[in-house]
Amino acid sequence: MPWKGEKDPYRIWLSEIILQQTRVEQGLGYYQRILKAYPTVKKLAKADDNQVFKLWEGLGYYSRCRNLLETARFIAEKRKGVFPDTFEELKTLKGVGSYTAAAIASFAFNRPHAVVDGNVFRVLARIFGIDLAIDSTEGKKKFTELANTLLDPEQPGVYNQAIMDFGATVCKPVAPLCQNCPFKKTCIAFKENKISQLPIKHKKIVLKHRWFYFLLPSYRGQLPVKIRTDKDIWQGLATFPMLETEKETSLKALLKLAEKNKLIPANAYVVESISSLYRQTLSHQIIAGQFIRIRLRKKPLLDKEWNWLDAAALKSQAFPQLINQYLQATATQTILF
Repeated sequence: MPWKGEKDPYRIWLSEIILQQTRVEQGLGYYQRILKAYPTVKKLAKADDNQVFKLWEGLGYYSRCRNLLETARFIAEKRKGVFPDTFEELKTLKGVGSYTAAAIASFAFNRPHAVVDGNVFRVLARIFGIDLAIDSTEGKKKFTELANTLLDPEQPGVYNQAIMDFGATVCKPVAPLCQNCPFKKTCIAFKENKISQLPIKHKKIVLKHRWFYFLLPSYRGQLPVKIRTDKDIWQGLATFPMLETEKETSLKALLKLAEKNKLIPANAYVVESISSLYRQTLSHQIIAGQFIRIRLRKKPLLDKEWNWLDAAALKSQAFPQLINQYLQATATQTILF
């Protein structure tokens, strides 16, 4: 992993933001591509939003990308490109919590702050036999205090990397290498046969189901596209006209609603097709989506936020994964008429 041993706070920050909610093997390529395009925080600060979102496309959790741009511009404009070097100041940056602040502080500036990620939670819970839930306020406080007590203040960066790597390669979530572990004589979970029971996590995520119906109303070889600005999923990404319903809805009802919302002109279109169902699971939501291809005989009077784009222009837009799945599945067809 190229960020191991890295001292540049920009590169450490970039890698940590990418690795939030993302596996290393998935995030590595994104890290390399973004770093190649924007090798410094000042370069990133000057970047076009859509181009950065396009590079981020497929990584998910797009609020990270928005925070990335906001923080880059703050550092470039307000701090002349210089990152804060203390844990407290780093925590004030948009999208930087205790974990990320500790990582940047210890790895870049050798500050004595423990980095407590999933691997560290697991190692400490097992070795010390801690049965507090890692997702509880009490548990987070206990583990953070313990981690900071154990921290090597002279080499915090090396120590943090070591315990994280140990959790990833030895004290693994499944099939940990207990027989080869140097702590097997003192590890409470191993001695009491509680390896599979620790760490404890209480909260269960309740997934919300949403129905999205995307309209692809083509007029003279162009489709309407706008950037989502609402504080909802996919903010900052491109979208086609869309109707959200509480449950699966008939085509007739959808077209009537689309006419009412002036997304398509009444009696001036032909429905070409409706796609099969596409699904995308997010952290707290399951999105079910369908795409309705429509040929227009008259251009609707859409708000000025909509831009009519041809096929070439569509390729440069950063779309959510759900829309990209459809576009890729129909790549051999033409979605414009």
